[in-house]
Formats: sequence, C-alpha cells, structure tokens
Amino acid sequence: MREVNENVSAAAEQRATAEEIERGGPGLSVTDLLARLAGSAAPPTQPETAAPSTPQQTVPSSAVAPSDTDTGSATPHDVETLAAAVAAVAGRYVPAGQLSPDADFFDAGGTSVNAVELVAALEDELGMEIDLDEVFADARPINLARRGFASSNGAPAGGPETAVPEVAVAAAAVPQAPVPVAVRTVQPPAAAAPLPAVTAPPPLPTLAGPTSSDATARPEDLAQILADLALADRLPFTASPAPLPPRRILLTGATGFLGSHMLLDLLRHSDAHVYCLVRAADEEAATSRLGEALKSYSLPWSAEVRRRITVLPGDMRHPHLGLSDDLWNSLAQELDSVVGVAAAVDFLRGYQSLRSSNVLGALTLAELAATGRPKPLHHISSIAVFNEVGIPSMGEDDPFAHIDRLIAGYDQTKWAAEVALRRARDHGLVVTALRPGGIGGHSRTGAYNPQDLSSGLISAFGRFRTVPAFRYLNAAPVDWVSRVAVAAVCEPDAWGFDYNLTGVPNTLDDVVQDMALGGMHVRVQDWDEWRTDALARLQADPVPELAFLTRVLQSPTALKLCEATLKGPAAVADRTTALVEALGLQPAARYDARAQLKTFERLAGDGLARLPHKDDQPYLWFDETTEGSVGPVGAAPDTPCSMSLTLSIASMHQLVTDRRVDVGGQVTCPAVHPEPLTVERGDIWIRPEEGIPHRHGLRHQLLRYRMELTDADGGRWWLEGHKYARARRDVWRQTRTLTVELGREGEPASLAGEVVVPADSYVRDQIDGIKVDPRLTSQEKRAAKLTWLAWFGLEMGRGLLGPFARAAADLLDLRRTQTPTEHHR
Repeated sequence: MREVNENVSAAAEQRATAEEIERGGPGLSVTDLLARLAGSAAPPTQPETAAPSTPQQTVPSSAVAPSDTDTGSATPHDVETLAAAVAAVAGRYVPAGQLSPDADFFDAGGTSVNAVELVAALEDELGMEIDLDEVFADARPINLARRGFASSNGAPAGGPETAVPEVAVAAAAVPQAPVPVAVRTVQPPAAAAPLPAVTAPPPLPTLAGPTSSDATARPEDLAQILADLALADRLPFTASPAPLPPRRILLTGATGFLGSHMLLDLLRHSDAHVYCLVRAADEEAATSRLGEALKSYSLPWSAEVRRRITVLPGDMRHPHLGLSDDLWNSLAQELDSVVGVAAAVDFLRGYQSLRSSNVLGALTLAELAATGRPKPLHHISSIAVFNEVGIPSMGEDDPFAHIDRLIAGYDQTKWAAEVALRRARDHGLVVTALRPGGIGGHSRTGAYNPQDLSSGLISAFGRFRTVPAFRYLNAAPVDWVSRVAVAAVCEPDAWGFDYNLTGVPNTLDDVVQDMALGGMHVRVQDWDEWRTDALARLQADPVPELAFLTRVLQSPTALKLCEATLKGPAAVADRTTALVEALGLQPAARYDARAQLKTFERLAGDGLARLPHKDDQPYLWFDETTEGSVGPVGAAPDTPCSMSLTLSIASMHQLVTDRRVDVGGQVTCPAVHPEPLTVERGDIWIRPEEGIPHRHGLRHQLLRYRMELTDADGGRWWLEGHKYARARRDVWRQTRTLTVELGREGEPASLAGEVVVPADSYVRDQIDGIKVDPRLTSQEKRAAKLTWLAWFGLEMGRGLLGPFARAAADLLDLRRTQTPTEHHR
C-alpha cells in the first residue's frame, strides 16, 4: 500500500511540474526542471553486477481486468496497482532486475528483443493485450497500465490526462516563460565575421502543419514536445565566447560510431584536451568501454590518446549529466567548448522513450555551455528534422518538417532538440547545428555501424540483389562527416550556423550502377514489393546481424520514417561546401562503389552482405585460344600444346582490388594425357607486382597465369604461364606470347614451352568477341566493354612502356664504370 501511495504522489508531482511549465512559473532552474520532469524516467546507471531481483508482484485478474459493470473510467488506485504489476514483470527483462513504474524500460537496459518478450509476458500473466508499437512509443509501466485500462474499456488510449488542444498552432503559441529575476541579463557582443558564403541562421520553424486533419503524431507526444520546448526559455543568458580555437572540449557520444571518429579527429587536428562523458558506473568501467569502442571501429587506443583525454563517468539522461556539483561547476569554468554527439538512435522507440537522452540531454549541455565561462555548443542534429513525407526541400536554412507529421520518436526528438536550441540562441548561446544524413562506413578502413539503418539497407541490397525505388540517398562516409564536423568545432568563424553534412546525394541510377560495377546486379522494386520480399527472405533464412532490420520493416512507425527517407529530396549543403572550400578540406564526393568497397568487404566478412563469387553470372567474358609446343624441361619443345580458355570477371571491383581475371576451359597436351585437361580453377593476374621483374633485367611481367587441371583419369596437374614485355620491336607478339610450365600436383615442372595467341583470332575473340551480362541494359553493356578495354589497355600500355623506360635510363647513365650486371648484359 505504501508503494502505491508513493507512486500516486510521484505521478501527482510530475503533473504539477508539467502544469507549472505551461504556466511559466518562476523560481525553478533548468537543473531543477530537468530533474523533476525527467525524474525517474532515467534511472541511475546500474553497475555491472545487477542488484538482486525483488520478489515478483502478482495481481489477480479480477484486480486488473474491468468488470462487466465497469463504466470505462479507472480510478488512480486501479491504474497505480496495475502499473506496479507491469513494473514487476518488466523488471525481469532489465539488467538491474527491477523497474520503477515511472522508469523507461529501454533506458533501464531493455532491448527490442526484451520488448517482444515483455508483451508476451504481460498477456500471459496479466491478461493485458498491448501492441508492441505501444511499448516502443512509451515503455513506462505507468503508461502501459493506462493504455491497458483504456483499451479494455474502449476509452481513448491517452485518457483524459493526455488530451491536448488543436496541434495546428504556430511556434509563437508555445508558452513563453518569464526570465527569473535572479538571472543576470547580458547583451552579447557582436559576433566574429563569418566565412565567405555563410549566411545567418534562419528563424524558428513553425510547430505544426496548416491543418490538424493532417496530424499523425500522438497527441500526448505533441503535448510533451510543447512542454520540453518551454524549457529552453529558462536557460540563463550568456555572453559570446572568445573567438579562439578550443583547448578544453567536453565530448559526449565518444563510444558511438560518429563520436569515436570525431574524438580521434579532434586529437589529430587540434591541440585540445578532450573530456569524454561515458555512461558507466565508474571511471575504470568508462575507460574500458571507450577503449573497446575505439578498437571495434579500427581506431587507435594508444598511450598518446589516453594522455590527451579525461574520461568522465556520467549519463546524458541525468541532471548535470550525472556529475557531482563540484565537477559540474569546475567544467563550467574551465571548458572552452561543448560538443554533443550522444543520442539514442532507435527508430522503433517513441518520443517519450527517447526524450531523456535526445532532448533533455541536449538542454543539459546547453545549460553547461551557458554556465560559467561562455562557450559554444556544437550539436550533432540530423536531417531527420526534415523527415516529412512530401517535404519540398532540405536546405540548411529551409523550414523543418511540421512536427505533427513526424510520427517516429527519433525524428521528433531530433526536431525538438534543434528547435529548443534555436530558442537558446535568443539567450546569447552560440549553437552550431551539424546535420548528418546517413553515415556510411569509413572509406579506408571499412569500419561501419552495425545497427545503423543505412548499413542494414545496403546489406540487404547486396544480399538480396534488389533495391526499393527511391529518389535520393543522402549519405556520406563517416571519415568525411567527422572531419568536417571537427573543422566547424575548431574554427571560430564557423560557429553559430547550421550545416548539412550529407555529402553528394546518390540517385537510384547511381546506386544501381555502383552495384553492377561491384558485380551485384540488382532489380528495382517498388517500396511495398521490396519490403514484402525482404521480410520473406529474412524470415525464411534469418540473419542474426539483420534482426533489427526485420523489426524495422515490421513496425508501422518505422516504415513511415523509411518512406519519408526514400521519397525525400536531395539535401542541399551550400554553407557546408563554402566552409570546406574556405578551410581547404577535401570536398564532398559521392559515396560510390569505390568509397564503399572496404565497407562491403567488412559487411560480407561479418555475414551481412554477399560479394560476387566465381559461381555467379560473370559481369564480362571473352574467349582466348593459344597454340604452341612443349617438351621436357631443358629440352627443345617438340609436342604440340594448345589452350581453349574463357576469361571472365565477376565485377569491376575484382579488377580494381585484385587485378585478377577468372579462367575456365581446357588444355590439350598429348605429352600429359591423350584427352584434354579441364581447368578446375584458374586465375590471371594483370601486371603482378606492378610489372616489376623478379630479377634485374629488361623482362617485365605483363600477365601471370595459374591453373589447376584435372585429366580424364582423375590425375591433377598445374600450369603456370607468363607474358613478358621486353625492350624490342616485336611488341605485338609480346602481348600474345605465353611462356608456360606444366607439372603434376605437388611436383616440380616436367614440361615447358611456349604458346601464342594467333594474330587472326586475337581481335576477333578478345575485342569483338567480348560478351556482357545479359541483365544489363544496352547502354550499360557498352559502358562495361569500354571500361574493360580502357582499363586493360592502360595496364598493358604501362607494362610495355616499362622495359623501354628502363633501357633509356641505362643509355643515359653516365657513370664511368659499368656494374657487373651491365657488363654481362
């Protein structure tokens, strides 16, 4: 009974706080408001060793389900009792073993898989039929209890307490809280001159659409967003920071994909000491967690890195970031800059579940930036703020989406955080908003984010060889996004503006051609067809690493997010382009097949994607016939030998990375066997080792053949051949002549000789006879032939030029005495 009373008191206090915000009553600091509003929605981080579970609380079905005479309205006592029972069940699925009725299930450590188990347990044990999407929308037991009662009685799910007025209001309708009397008001001095082509930030976007009939967001979420936006009005006023590169930086999210790369770029490209806020029980656990994260992304974790950072165990979801008052005050006075990268990225969870991390956490960083020494706040936002189906443009200064048309909790929280921080600019706070789109893998190391939606979709494209029709993919590699973001942090003239870090958008044709270039020919489907097909494949052949993608494709809320992403326009980044040019950084390039190469290899190695294989339909192929003779090693060749081969490539990716061609066909050599030998496996390397000769001389390698052969009786043989370039006039013959050695498997060569491609069949087979995958269009087939001929011709030209250049160098050598090798030559 005491527990029920405590829960009732906590709920009443939370309602009173919300009402006080709506009234704009003075006397509460931002810290107090965050503490009271976030309350137990963000429980303290539990240590690695979970506390012992509390005895499970069971509630008789008669106390849970309404009776036949129920009027449809539950008493607070009924709701609180059910909430305690739901909390007891949910506690079994979180690390601590227990959960407060007002605590968020996911913030306490629950996962998407745990949520599925929780829904089943609530139905089995309490008779509650809760939709999984409702759990993702708001996973607090008290809210699940309210919805359980509402659905049983046929009442609106939100109940009377969650009703809100019309949501089609402008931002000016948000309650404006008066500035507390005790707050010092300072007029900030004029800002430093911006970089060329950088314009002022735009005005505050409108809060909702033109008509409430278009609303799709939950009314209770919109009411909470209104209350959260009002918190920005209580931030203290501050002066402008000194326009100097920062020397002491607080960085959140350093264990995440983008944050870890930004940490290393901050250390590489500045002299700053970086304070890393890491969610952990103590400093030792936080340091260990940070080190493991860096190493997982192929980033260094060295003594030099550790020397230049200070790891702070804390939590974005808590007031004062979970730090002690002394540490908070010390940071407020000593820091030069605050960089907020941390965010809860889960496209299934709702606004109520994500707001502690993504909205309240951002406001806490704003409070730290405005307290003590003035310092800029650099906020990693997202182009998700534009994620409305049908939005006309996504420029850096364009209006955001209408909030009532965003139904995904992630989109809503990123919108609310950036709008709140725009309001903080009115208090003098210098806020830089950096908006990545899809963050692709590292273009050199291939490191990627396994739980990122972009990685999941790209994996599915390569695995299933299908893509959904879309307009643009606004994605850039993580190394470019990180470098530009760090440049904005370290350049005072770049502070206070909004940037789209989206790179060069990919069109549908770009992606299809890139996949084809990589040997992965894809079929384009409409969105519904692709989703149905991908789900069927994932369910028939489950891929553990893509389980999150399965849940996304089954969630109505997440599907709206995907639809907006696929139908959205190309992001425009004029200000970012100007910044990159002014600072002399690498300009944005399309995230194409070459940039994705290492990431695709990693995805394939981890079981997510599937690279082209020898057994796949080849991308391009042609025939090669040779005639000649062989004989015992050291003797004159006297036995005829010929080869009828098919040379193919699975993808241009194969050429770029390996410079290798696949070989199949037959070898006819009576000295080995009266019947032709079959090529079981064959490879040709083009200009192996860059054509450099193994021994000093003028014979440079053009091609190297290596084949594994079987005869009609099951005997196994090997054949190795070389084409060489020499400084002679017979260049045409050099490109056609192959010196070969042949022997039994595991034994040295027993036969050697020379075979030549007949001059009359060379052009006919290897140029005119080129065949291309029939699934390509006529234009793509022509492009494939031209690409191959241009690449192969260039490689052969370089190979033939090598020995002539070497001979010319020897002729121009003016040394007085020749070396023994030169004498011999």
